[in-house]
Amino acid sequence: MPPPPPPTVLVPSERAVVLLSCVLSAVGSGLLITTHALWPDLRSLARRLLLFLSLADLLSAASYFYGVLQDFEDSSWDCVLQGALSTFANTSSFFWTVAIALYLYLSIVRTARGPETGHLLWTFHVVSWGVPLAITVAAVALKKIGYDASDVSVGWCWINLEAEDRVLWMLLTGKLWELLAYITLPVLYLLIRKHIHRAREELSEYRPIVSEVHRLQRHTSVADKKLVLIPLIFICLRVWSTVRFVLTLCGSPAVRMPLLVVLHGIGNTFQGGANCIMFVFCTRAVRTRLLSLCCCCTPQPPAAESLAGPPKAPAPSKSESQRPRRTPNQLPST
Repeated sequence: MPPPPPPTVLVPSERAVVLLSCVLSAVGSGLLITTHALWPDLRSLARRLLLFLSLADLLSAASYFYGVLQDFEDSSWDCVLQGALSTFANTSSFFWTVAIALYLYLSIVRTARGPETGHLLWTFHVVSWGVPLAITVAAVALKKIGYDASDVSVGWCWINLEAEDRVLWMLLTGKLWELLAYITLPVLYLLIRKHIHRAREELSEYRPIVSEVHRLQRHTSVADKKLVLIPLIFICLRVWSTVRFVLTLCGSPAVRMPLLVVLHGIGNTFQGGANCIMFVFCTRAVRTRLLSLCCCCTPQPPAAESLAGPPKAPAPSKSESQRPRRTPNQLPST
């Protein structure tokens, strides 16, 4: 491989944009984790997978923020620490993204349920946390993580430029899994969409009979169907880092283009923010609860009351008192 090119210099405006992206991603990941903790009835298996992805994205955004803020110039101890954390979190995010797509494929196309999904979740944990951890520990032990001149990053540390086999370790610590995700995710996504389209066609002639059942299934699985968009978000955000990686291998000066550097910085750090927009603000059930929580926390001015006290509600009629009442949890879901 040719000698490393001159380092990519980050101007203050580029640094500010990437730092803002890190902050928004951390806030978005934190909001996803908060909604999962506040409302137990939203804790489906698909949302639990999204929770683990959010944890990885939160750690990734925090480590990237420190790296961009410091703008390292050598392989110091905090450079190695930051590079190790971001490598682990970033690789884990790749695995959890593929795990979500695989779960959707198995649950929708293969109709996996019950104990099968339970064993699948443990497998996802072992692979999505264990493999990145093993790779990161090996990279640190062999002193492969360090200063990279921001040619395959945007201010943070990754693979040391002095490592002779740095291309191999760039692949092992991220790029290999990223390239595999580019292939795996669209294939699974297309298979899911094909299955859903075929199922809708088969149900169309029996729609009057199964209309109520079909409507119920549509409401209960809307969150799972929205998770299909995670692979698309992943590809749109991550492709810029792949472009800069290829340009670095080719020794092209285009790797230091300001627009490409900014897109790379946003793409690597904004995964948590994009997921929050899709699965909090664009999901009606979660958005409604979040708005209600914010309104309850806002102090309301006391209403004017007469000397006789607050007005009393009229007594319910006999027919109304005998009518069964429904709790909020029993109301139709939106």
